[in-house]
Amino acid sequence: MHTVTSADHVPDTVLLDGIERYYDAVPRSAATAEDFGPLTLFVRRGSTGWHYYARPTPGHHGPAATAGDVRRVLERQRELGLPEAFEWVAEQNPELRAAVEAAGLTVHEHPLLVLGPQDEAAAAPALPERTEVRVLAADAPELADAVAVPHVAFGNPGTATGDAGAAELAASAATLTADGGVARVAQRITDGVTVLAAALEGSDVLCAGQHNPVGQVTEVVGVGTLPSARRRGLGLAVTAALVAHARANGVRTVFLSASDEDVARIYRRAGFRPFATALIAEPASS
Repeated sequence: MHTVTSADHVPDTVLLDGIERYYDAVPRSAATAEDFGPLTLFVRRGSTGWHYYARPTPGHHGPAATAGDVRRVLERQRELGLPEAFEWVAEQNPELRAAVEAAGLTVHEHPLLVLGPQDEAAAAPALPERTEVRVLAADAPELADAVAVPHVAFGNPGTATGDAGAAELAASAATLTADGGVARVAQRITDGVTVLAAALEGSDVLCAGQHNPVGQVTEVVGVGTLPSARRRGLGLAVTAALVAHARANGVRTVFLSASDEDVARIYRRAGFRPFATALIAEPASS
């Protein structure tokens, strides 16, 4: 087993800068960027879609963000009814942690892993019998279930097999269809800003995930397996398919953040290497 050491986090400034530009670019297709000097707040356009966060402003040459800057963003988030959330990469903006903690937020650490231009992806794992992984089109009949699977998975965290299965998936898919969530993903697929892959057994969706390319960089997000179908290597297979799709379409850097080290170990089997630490700050749980 690989033990993460400080050598895993020696900053690669080229990759860090590319990922930082990516983080800044991704929300701009669906959000308005509000300037707070060293911080940028992304506010979704319209009343539907994802709520976004605040991030460090790339290329900011003035003083580093202070607790006062963080509080000004928090006031704006509260005014708009947005989540009080900040996201950044520790190695890129190491000074921000002290500022957000001084403003009263709690910081959570998540391993950030990367397949850089010179890194070789691992071979796709063998799939269980009757199971296949496909990249889905916007009009695929399985799309609603594929959008819903991660919601069920993340509602039942961990990597152990669980009881949630077809009934929970059907309920989640119905909710996401009714509130427009499935249609939003379909439009993003049509627009070429999201690629969704799913592991299917016949017509049953067991696992799904996405990557969201911007130029030659993409992030793998939302890979989740139905709890009743865990421990079959499906998350690894979906991740491998997303990486293969990205590489086949000119993407040179693929990265992701894992919820914890147990999940990070799975992604290392796909060829990803520890690279940095993704930080998320939010109010302390009551």
